[in-house]
Formats: sequence, C-alpha cells, structure tokens
Amino acid sequence: MIAVYLSPVYLLLCAYVFYRLQTWLERCLPWLARKRIRIPIGIVYLCVAFSILAAFLLEPSPAKRLLKQFSNTWLGALLYALLVIVMADLIRLVLKRLQGRAQGNSRWKLRWTERLFSRGGHMAIGAVCILCVCGCSLAGIVSADHIRVTEYELYVDKEAPGMEELKIVLVADLHLGYSIGIRHMEQMVSLINEEDADIVVMAGDIFDNEYEALEDPETLAAILGGIRSRYGVYACYGNHDIREKVLAGFTFSGEQEKASDPRMDEFLEKAGIRLLREEGVLIQDAFYLYGRPDYGRPGRGIRVRKTPEEITREMDLSKPVIVMDHQPRELQELADAGVDIDLCGHTHDGQTFPGNLTARLFWENTCGYLQKGAMHNIVTSGVGVFGPDMRLGTRSEICAVTVRFR
Repeated sequence: MIAVYLSPVYLLLCAYVFYRLQTWLERCLPWLARKRIRIPIGIVYLCVAFSILAAFLLEPSPAKRLLKQFSNTWLGALLYALLVIVMADLIRLVLKRLQGRAQGNSRWKLRWTERLFSRGGHMAIGAVCILCVCGCSLAGIVSADHIRVTEYELYVDKEAPGMEELKIVLVADLHLGYSIGIRHMEQMVSLINEEDADIVVMAGDIFDNEYEALEDPETLAAILGGIRSRYGVYACYGNHDIREKVLAGFTFSGEQEKASDPRMDEFLEKAGIRLLREEGVLIQDAFYLYGRPDYGRPGRGIRVRKTPEEITREMDLSKPVIVMDHQPRELQELADAGVDIDLCGHTHDGQTFPGNLTARLFWENTCGYLQKGAMHNIVTSGVGVFGPDMRLGTRSEICAVTVRFR
C-alpha cells in the first residue's frame, strides 16, 4: 500500500521533469509551444510515466516483459533526470541572486550571467543536462550488464580435517525475472566455472518475487545446473524469494502468507541447488554450512528464525562454521556464537548513485569485507538488479573466496 500513498509524489516528480523539459524545448524551438504539438508530446510523456502501472496490471506475456524492461529503464533515467535538473535549478537560483546583487553594486562584474540566461545559454545548459542524464543512464546499463570477479583471501584458525584450504564462490541477488535472464546467467555460470570452486553458495534473492517473470524456467534451470563445484551448490532464500507482485519496488501480497512460490523450490531442485532453510550440513566431515531464512521474511513454516547461539549449539565448534544469511545482520551475535565466516548479500551496495552513498548509513558492512572478532563477514553487491536496470558507482559481481585453515 505504500506505493499507493507515494503515487502522488511520483506524479509530481514526473510533472516537474516534464515542465523543465518542455520549457527547454520551447526555448530552443518556439514552434513547439503550439498546442497541436504540445498535446501529443504530453500524451507520449504520460504513456512513458504510466508504463510502470501498465506493466504491473498486464498479465504475464511478451508485451508485459517488454513493458517491464522499458519501465525499469525509465525509473533509472527519471532518477538521474531529477538529480541533474534539481542541481541545475539550484545553480540557476544562486546565479540569479548574484546577478541581482551585481545590478545594485558596480563592484560586481557578472556580465557573463547575462549570456548564461540568454536563449543560447539556455539551450547549451539544457543540452548538457540531457547529455548527463543519457550518459549516466547508458553507463549504468552497461555496468549492470557486466559481471566482475572480486577475490578475497581469509584465514580461519581451525582445522578442517583433510583440507588445507577451501575455495568458495559467493553469489547473491540474482533477481531472476524481467531484467535478469538467460544471457546474464550464462555469463555468471561461465565466471563461476572458471574459478574451479570447491563449493558455491547463493545468499538469497535468487528470484524477483514473481515466478512468472522468469524468461524460460527450463532453460534457466539447465544453465544453473551447469555450475561445477566439488561439494555442490547451496542456497538460502532472501526477502524477494517470496510470491508477491511488485510495483516500483513496493510489494503487494494482500493477506496471503509470505512464502516462496512452490515452483521456486522445484526450480532449484531441477537446477541441482540444495536449499538450506534454517538448517545446516556437515560437508566432508570437515566444515559446517548453515543457511538462515531471511531476517524480515523467513518464509513458509518459519515464523521466528533461530538465534545465532541456537544455530551453533549442536555443532562441533572445533570445525569451521560458515553461515549464509541474506541480510548482513546480527554480526556480533554470530561472531560470539562461534561462526567463522558469514556470507551475505541484499544491499546491492546501493546499486545506483547516490544509493551507494546513502546505503552506508544503514549497514555496518554495506559491501565488501569486515572482521568481527574472529569472524569474517563478506557482503557481495550481487549479480543482478532490482528496479532500475542500472548500476552506477557499484558493480555486478561474484566473489571468489579462498579460505585457508590451520
């Protein structure tokens, strides 16, 4: 319901961008101010602005997929249009004030402001703003489409019988759906297999809420089934591995239970991925791997998730303990409970500027490495995207983690 309450804000922001765009166009080409031209431009803009709602209301179809992808790109472009226009308007207000002071004081020599506010200056500034918006949007799209490998080396002061080191590949936030599909997963699997991993872990948000959004479930499952590792592929669920409809980043679940779609579970089984839902496994009698349910939406049959102390209570803590937890929370509690490595996702590192700056206000470890006592915490920025199909100031990544034991 939050999306309903915020819809007037969205419409006002869209109206602000349209007003500034229309003003610039009319200064550049005065004939665009004619009603017979202004009205069609306004109608086209309305269609673009309401593409988010249209994509939400359509039933699953190729048209819905195309419209969803378009509206996701529009959201990102709107964000950067707002940032650029607001910045330009603030600068304009400051210069206007300085120009006013210059008119009343002969010591102020700001003749250049007259040129700046002329028709030619207006055209040039508007063109620069449009280039900035297009450049940021294009750079964000390209960045989101290119997955990189981030490497870590850790030391755990415990013995893992029969092992001197362990190669883990951590991935999270695939967000399989309208934006992330076959091509992206082929790239990811290829990079994972190049790492020659001992074990692959998926720390949540494998899906993007709607199972119907998957481009081709059978093909995607086959691609993920091609991941190679010595001890298998394991996963836990995140807050988006839940059956809900999404509108502009806000979910509509009604009164139904917040649980994964059964088809999601079947998909993972077909792909050969073992889902750990509030459970742990002892692998090769050498180390433990535990998958926690999501902090906010634990899912089917789990109302309250176990505390870190309850997780490790029955474990032999002389052996390494690795935990998958979608959200990087309870870090100190996990360290105190004897966990050695905590692998997380969720944050996307803010995904797009300025989110990569503001996200740091909410998380102890927004992205990367943090040591908490004897515990190593790694948070990946994720493979996929949520909402705008862009990454600016952040990266799509998989993490190759080499763990050395005593």
